[in-house]
Amino acid sequence: MMTFFVSMAADVLVAVLLVATIVSSVKLSRRISKLKADEAALRSTIGDLVVASATAERAIAGLRATLDECDRTLTERLAGAERTSTDLVAHVEAGESVISRIAAIVGQARTATAAAPAASSAAASAGPRPVVVEAAPVGGNGERVGAALAAAQALSERALDRLRARAA
Repeated sequence: MMTFFVSMAADVLVAVLLVATIVSSVKLSRRISKLKADEAALRSTIGDLVVASATAERAIAGLRATLDECDRTLTERLAGAERTSTDLVAHVEAGESVISRIAAIVGQARTATAAAPAASSAAASAGPRPVVVEAAPVGGNGERVGAALAAAQALSERALDRLRARAA
């Protein structure tokens, strides 16, 4: 009889241990399934990171190309601005030269009108004497400088005519 109880106790103990093993196996199976799902999600995340990294590398290459193009464009514009600045300085100097010549002509006209009123009336009856001022054309805007010079000459001739008329 005792053997029966010992045998039964051993069987019950084996059954309990078997149930515990089954429960443990089910828990481990669930954990393994979760790990596999996590592994798949991790692989997907890694794949997304690789794609994002490749996209970022292409974007960086595009930005570098854009930066190089901007650098070239800026260099060209700066060179153009320097040329324009040089031309502008030359035009300003030519304009100052024309203005100083006009001022000299007007000064001479005032001096001549004040010094010889009789000579002015004789010169006025003889007709206006053209005043010739020469200026070398500068750069590509020589026509503009020439036109400005012609206008300045015409203004100075009119001013001389008025002075002569007042003196008479």
